[in-house]
Amino acid sequence: MDPICALNPLARAWLLDGPLASHLTAYLALLERGHYATGTTTTYARALAHFAHWMALSRLEAMQLDEASVAEFLNDHLPRCDCDATALRTAADLRAGLGHLMRLLRALRVIPEPLLPTGPIAEELCRYDTHMRDARGLAAGTREGRLSLVNRLLLSKFSGRVFAFQELQPQDVRDFIAQELQRVSTVSHASAIAASLRAYLRYRSTCGDVVAGLLGVISSPARWALASLPRALTEDELQRLLMQCGQTHSAPMRLLAMVHLASDLGLRVGEIAALELHDIDWSRGTLTLRRTKSHRQDVLPLPMAAGTALANYLRHERPNSTLATVFVRRHAPHDQPVGVDAVRAAVGRAMRRAGIARGYTHVLRHTLACRLVNSGGSIKEVADVLRHRSLNTSLIYAKLDRHHLDEVALPWPGSAA
Repeated sequence: MDPICALNPLARAWLLDGPLASHLTAYLALLERGHYATGTTTTYARALAHFAHWMALSRLEAMQLDEASVAEFLNDHLPRCDCDATALRTAADLRAGLGHLMRLLRALRVIPEPLLPTGPIAEELCRYDTHMRDARGLAAGTREGRLSLVNRLLLSKFSGRVFAFQELQPQDVRDFIAQELQRVSTVSHASAIAASLRAYLRYRSTCGDVVAGLLGVISSPARWALASLPRALTEDELQRLLMQCGQTHSAPMRLLAMVHLASDLGLRVGEIAALELHDIDWSRGTLTLRRTKSHRQDVLPLPMAAGTALANYLRHERPNSTLATVFVRRHAPHDQPVGVDAVRAAVGRAMRRAGIARGYTHVLRHTLACRLVNSGGSIKEVADVLRHRSLNTSLIYAKLDRHHLDEVALPWPGSAA
């Protein structure tokens, strides 16, 4: 059914006679390429109609639109909207429909790309990001987290003022840390604050600044190295998880392949999401990782269970797609790769359905390491399989080596043993 014909006559007039009429065909074609359901397409057309009516009342043309225009429509007009009662007023649907519109207008070069932040602080963050990427080799996610925290630090001191790093005082750093810990009072967040601020100040020292006084006020929470045990699944929990994958209603083969990649090869969620078809060498039984956390290329043997799960997904469940990525979306917008968050959410849901409280994907890497250690593998072998840069990163798994720990355990004082 034509979504325009399904509209109320008034909404149809808003669209066909309004300022977005010339872009309506391209907008509907965009939704069609994404294989959106008919009902969703009609809802987004209603969103576009309401927005076009507001644009006409506000005397706005398509080339004048930006995020501020959408925000004004949603935040100012919508709460006191007195348009016809048939106009769509669901904020979530309006926001989603208008998001597609903004992306389309930018793709058609009707409106420019959003301007990047400017000013001394933005330039400082850009220089620091370049340093982290080129000199430190940090992954994009790590850089993003550190930039966000450093941005809040600099804004707390220099918002509305001229940026001059030399004016940053130890008390400013103390106040910022206290403010951050009031916002999120967890040990992990405190550790992230300390690591991010130290890294930034060390960068400033390479620029010739004296930072010893600032570094001195940054203290880390007490988190003793190797104090905890790695969280891993028992064999029973792992089997329950694999069984649960086959019982899920949405993409069971895809989920099973993801779990096998994490539990059999120790892949991180980002590596699973970035895996491409040409990374799999079926004749040699290997898997090549090209987009890793350490920016290295690693070739891993492909275990039979993981290979079978991947083959079943590719042959029987993967949608037809022009993409090179192994895992693609099943729901609109189609022909898009699965993101990191989708991998993490899918595995987490399966864990919770299997009755596993420790429902996060990284626990499967720990599970693989624990299985290796308890089957007689060395710490060096664990480091090689998990692709750790430093052997010290893998030392925590020595605590789970029950066979060797039995040999060095001392008798309990006063016992016969």
